[in-house]
Amino acid sequence: MRQLTLIQLKRGKKARIAGFNGGQGFISKLNSLGIIKGKEIIKISDSFIGGPVTVQVNNNKIAIGSGMASRIIVEVDEP
Repeated sequence: MRQLTLIQLKRGKKARIAGFNGGQGFISKLNSLGIIKGKEIIKISDSFIGGPVTVQVNNNKIAIGSGMASRIIVEVDEP
């Protein structure tokens, strides 16, 4: 498995959330949105000039700021 940030994940690809680069407040905010370590995530759209990244988790579409997305670590099966 290869690890990368959510920003680096290509649009339309699936990954598993591996962890977060942030404190407990950051992690709690993401967990409240359903973005939890171990969950499968699909990147729906990319960030444009610092705009939000849209992802799908548990059949819910969520927009995440690019700063937050750059601190979410995901694992992909492909090399």
